[in-house]
Amino acid sequence: MLEIVVKTENWGRHVRVSAEELAGLVRRIGAEGDRFLVLQRMPDLPDVFAQVWHKAGGDYTLEYRDGAADRHFETAAAGHEAVIAALTGWARQETGWDAGLVWSLLDMGPAREVPPLGLEEDERTELEERIREVLIGGYASRADLAELAEDYLVSADRRPVSREQAEVLADRMWLERVAEQAAWEGETDPERLARAFTALGDAGITARENFTCCRSCGQSEIGGEGGPGARGFVYFHTQCTDSAAAGQGLTLLYGGFDGTSETTAAVGHEVVAALTAVGLPTEWDGNPGQAITVTPLDWRRRLIG
Repeated sequence: MLEIVVKTENWGRHVRVSAEELAGLVRRIGAEGDRFLVLQRMPDLPDVFAQVWHKAGGDYTLEYRDGAADRHFETAAAGHEAVIAALTGWARQETGWDAGLVWSLLDMGPAREVPPLGLEEDERTELEERIREVLIGGYASRADLAELAEDYLVSADRRPVSREQAEVLADRMWLERVAEQAAWEGETDPERLARAFTALGDAGITARENFTCCRSCGQSEIGGEGGPGARGFVYFHTQCTDSAAAGQGLTLLYGGFDGTSETTAAVGHEVVAALTAVGLPTEWDGNPGQAITVTPLDWRRRLIG
């Protein structure tokens, strides 16, 4: 699988696609509302991306940016095969991936100057602590963090952080976390959890990570997530993620779609078995009225973006 995320004009988001899947996405674009792809690395890195635009009947416009405005290049290709080869090489970070096309530097204008934050020390500390908490949770994108940084200290008569300042702060802290995770080795507990959730999904249990903001919203919305044949569900919401990131274990909420205690208990046992199979310990007394807690838990979720 390619360690990239591919975003489409029609709001599609494809994580860790294969080379064949990427080729299929390139061949598909061209119709109204589905004319471009944007590729980012995993984890996402500021000002590093590739993208392609195509309208049916015309050439393909291919761009890539390599870390700064003065490293933004463009080319045109008559057919999709050259685009597929270039984007696949970019995704694999192959040496000379761009050699088969003639590139020109795009003039993106002068780099923007962003004034430093004018925050008191206690405000800066509070803001950075909240951003770091969400970063450690591991589900936010750079754009999510920038939105958080911009809005967190807003009051009725004050917006102390501009969008540009928020992006600079979010990117700095994002890259710090990327550097931290570079030292991680092997499978992490959140990756084990994801494997367990995938197995549960395959077995007819709708499983969702970081789903909605709270239990009330989760319980009201999880029914809409179940596919044909789904017998029950398990999920954790963003407040559960915050607790896990703080080292307090992870609370899992579960149930049966028929609403009976018998099905809920059966789903609970399946969830515990799936977690045990991937090496994650749980606390649960078998009572369908009690949540399942995954603990102890070393919460190191790798960023995607």
